[in-house]
Amino acid sequence: MFTKAYSLFTTNEQLAGELRKLGTSRIFKPGEQLTGTGSYIRSIPIVLSGRIKVTQRDEEGRDRFLYHIMPGESCVTMFSGGLGGMSLVTTTAEEESEVLLVPIEKARELAQQFPQFTDFIFMLYNKRFEDLLQQLQELTTQPMAVRLINLLRRHETGKGSEIRLTHQQLADELGSAREVISRTLKQLEKNGVVELGRNRITLTGKNYEAV
Repeated sequence: MFTKAYSLFTTNEQLAGELRKLGTSRIFKPGEQLTGTGSYIRSIPIVLSGRIKVTQRDEEGRDRFLYHIMPGESCVTMFSGGLGGMSLVTTTAEEESEVLLVPIEKARELAQQFPQFTDFIFMLYNKRFEDLLQQLQELTTQPMAVRLINLLRRHETGKGSEIRLTHQQLADELGSAREVISRTLKQLEKNGVVELGRNRITLTGKNYEAV
């Protein structure tokens, strides 16, 4: 699983070996937290399998979705937190996930020793920045129905596959209210774009352009 997830590191066997040696592999169950807001950053999580959700609590006490950490990725906010710093975000497993936990002080040493690891960090920052720009563009130019369909497509594991997310989870990712998402999904179902079940949504592949 390690080399499959880390194509970035396969060109340097020494780096891959150091990650195996220094990191601790752990399985997180759905809903289990890796880190909480305000907790000390003691390790850098590198996802081997599954999906980790990153959220931040706003002034009103609501958790705002920021992004997902997918296999082969890590959390850029952990790097920016620094040695002995406190986490500004909460990371939670959305599905059963295997994560390699690399002690923060060792991650700093790896960044100094291996240019590939530094490249990996910069690649993550660049990806998150691109994600932010895309979210801003969608927020300002696209109606909710289109944004919702795009989000559902990203969660599809295959054409016609079931997407097991609650309306609240979708609302959190889109920065909207559950009622708005439920109303939009009902309209999409009426138009034949989706099929709805209990905590289950399926894209039919039809009528996208009509929405």
